[in-house]
Amino acid sequence: MKTTNIAFSATLAGILLLSACGGGEEGTKLPEGVKMPEAVPSSEAGGAATPGLIGAGDLQLGEIDNAMVEKGKTTYDVKCQACHSTSANRVVGPGWKGILEKRKPEWIMNMVLNVDVMLESDPEAQKLLEECLVRMPNQNLSKEEGREVLEFMRTL
Repeated sequence: MKTTNIAFSATLAGILLLSACGGGEEGTKLPEGVKMPEAVPSSEAGGAATPGLIGAGDLQLGEIDNAMVEKGKTTYDVKCQACHSTSANRVVGPGWKGILEKRKPEWIMNMVLNVDVMLESDPEAQKLLEECLVRMPNQNLSKEEGREVLEFMRTL
């Protein structure tokens, strides 16, 4: 009986992990011939060392833009809510309340828009993966949608 319960628990845990936030690694493979960059700036870095990543100079944060917040909340409700709470509590991934006190805006944008590169190369992203045990899926957001999600995060 104990063996059955352990097997059931392991199976259930596996199903939950695979279904959380899209599960699996579908869509995370690079096209043939494309190599992963050697280094990505960590959360302490000032600029984007890898082409295509967002650097500190690429984001201009001013006053909260309520129209962007509403669009970002809609994106959160559809694509992020299953794994992230708006509180500080972790669901599958980290809670978002106070996230801008822990991470720089460009790091957050890169995790939202360039998650595959960040998980392969950024030490802080890799540490989060070890803690959460589930690879964040690429949600294929546009840069504008990512910026709207960041604006929503700023209100939490």
